[in-house]
Parts: sequence; C-alpha cells; structure tokens
Amino acid sequence: QEDKKQLTLKVEELERKLESTSAQNIEFLQVIAKREESIHQCQLRLDEKTRECSSLARQLEMAIEDAKRQVEQTRERAMSRERAAQSKMLDLETQLSRNKTELNQLRRSKDDAEHRYESRLQDLKDRLEQSESTNRSMQNYVQFLKSSYANVF
Repeated sequence: QEDKKQLTLKVEELERKLESTSAQNIEFLQVIAKREESIHQCQLRLDEKTRECSSLARQLEMAIEDAKRQVEQTRERAMSRERAAQSKMLDLETQLSRNKTELNQLRRSKDDAEHRYESRLQDLKDRLEQSESTNRSMQNYVQFLKSSYANVF
C-alpha cells in the first residue's frame, strides 16, 4: 500500500513534471514558431533588400556606363575641336607666312621702284639741266648774233 502510495506520488510528480515540461515545450514551440516567423519575415525582407540592391547595382552600372559613354563622347568632341583648332592654326600660320613673303616682295618691289624712279628723276634733272644749259648757250648765241647783226647793220 505504502509502495503504491509512493509510486502514485511519484507518478503524480512525474505527471506534474510532464505537464510542466509539456507546457515548457509548448512555450518553446511557440517561441520557436515566433522565431521562425521572425526569421521568415527577415528572410523576406532580406530577399526584398537583395532585389532592391540588385536593381540599384544595375542602375549604378547603367549610370556608370552612361557616364563613361558621355565622357568618351566629350573627349572625342574635345579632340575633334583640338584637331580643328590645330588645322586652323596651321592654315593661319601658312597664310601669315605667305602674307609675310608677299609683304617682303612688295617692299622689295617698292624699294626697287623708288630706286628706279629716283634714278630716272636724277636722269631727268640732269637732262633738264643740260637742256637749260643748252638753252642758255643758244640764248647767249642768239644774243651774240643779234648784237653782231646790230653792229654790222
């Protein structure tokens, strides 16, 4: 009877422990379920953030490619402008050289013409002087003839 009573007490105690353990198990299961739900929600948020990051990464790559393309186009335009400027500068330098050559030729021609005109002017002055001298001589001769004829007649 005593053994039975003790066994009954032990069974009751074990049943209480079992109930307590079952309650703890239920609590643990609830905690685990909440944690799993939390993990599931975190996983969903992580997936969403991963998709968002992937989208942003693609947008960033596209923006980088676009920026590279624009930089390349700008560089090409700048190089084209530089080539055009260099070509124009070369043309202007060539034109300047031709103009300087033409100016030097014109100066030489002017100097030559001035020299020829001065030479011709001097020649004309000399001839004029000679003509005037001849004219004076003739006038003197005519004067001499007049006075000679006047003396004779």
